[in-house]
Amino acid sequence: MRRLLTACLCLALLCACAVAPRQPLLVEQGPDRELAARVAATAAGDPAALTRAIEHSLVYVRTRPADGKPFGADGPACTWGELGDSLEHMRLLVPRLAEDPDLLVREFRWLEVRPEPLMTGYYEPWMDASLEPDPRFPVPIYGLPGDLRSVDLGRFHPRWKGQRLTYRLDEKGIAPYHSREAIDVQGALAQTETPIAWTRDFVDVFFLQVQGSGRLNLSDGSMRHVLYAGKNGHEYVSLGKVMIERGLVPAEEMSMQRIRAYLREHPHEVRELLNTNPSYVFFRLEQDGPLGAMGRTLTPMVSMATDSAFLPLGTILAVDAALPDAGGTETRTAFLGLAQDRGGAIKGSRLDLFCGAGQRAEFLAGHLQAESRVYLLLKK
Repeated sequence: MRRLLTACLCLALLCACAVAPRQPLLVEQGPDRELAARVAATAAGDPAALTRAIEHSLVYVRTRPADGKPFGADGPACTWGELGDSLEHMRLLVPRLAEDPDLLVREFRWLEVRPEPLMTGYYEPWMDASLEPDPRFPVPIYGLPGDLRSVDLGRFHPRWKGQRLTYRLDEKGIAPYHSREAIDVQGALAQTETPIAWTRDFVDVFFLQVQGSGRLNLSDGSMRHVLYAGKNGHEYVSLGKVMIERGLVPAEEMSMQRIRAYLREHPHEVRELLNTNPSYVFFRLEQDGPLGAMGRTLTPMVSMATDSAFLPLGTILAVDAALPDAGGTETRTAFLGLAQDRGGAIKGSRLDLFCGAGQRAEFLAGHLQAESRVYLLLKK
């Protein structure tokens, strides 16, 4: 079995590596005083929330080996212990930034992220649901299936360090896990898995999976969080990109809201369009959330999903980006961001900002596609 698994993965990994993406870089620069002043002003708006968010990162970073290296070979010569010192120092300085914004310049090294990151957004969707079968809620939300298997490929060869294979076993041996179409259309899990909840609409579940977590509003007035538990191992395919390529929505109009509108207006196309993304996310029920990859609560407009191979969890980022608003304009915004989450589509220098919950967060997450200036901050 191990030999068969290794042979299958060799071919898959060689094909995946055929085109090498542009490698992101961290380049040390002189501090940007104008940006530092705007970041400090934003931080002064809610120092308590920012301090709590920093403390979440600090708890995580202090669990890492102090002399371990969080950054890759091309990153700064910084240990986990030093990254923790940077967070601790920032935590102490946040209450003073309103009076002395130049602290960010004097106390920290500024390393520019190149190429300029594309910043997108995600949010916490809310939906009506039931924890018991109910004819008003026909669409299942599945937990992690019992037959889903995952293996660390680094055990087979060093070149596969950090790579995992998700699969199942059938009568012929290992096989790819069920795709979205197999689960939602062919009912691949209907006889073997009991959903953790049910809701009204496949489109809502699709966007819940894209966001990675959400809240269920139950009929008794209570609320439960549904949090990411795992995925089926299939490659994520952007529905927005598919719709642009097919000429269904112009690229300049693309947003999450525009996708929803199209699906609402063309119900006979919903299943086929959703199935173009074979990736499928499974969830777990919790009382608290949403939680990032650190296992800590995310903070709106602070927590960011990053590629941990480039910007590891715990890093502090000074961010400058144009954020869209409902009036069709953009507002230039500067803030301190914290790498506290990961995402399957977040690779290289790309960033994904957690926008919170509610209508404003949904709008921002659905429309945010901004080139941004970003600096990694490390204590001098």
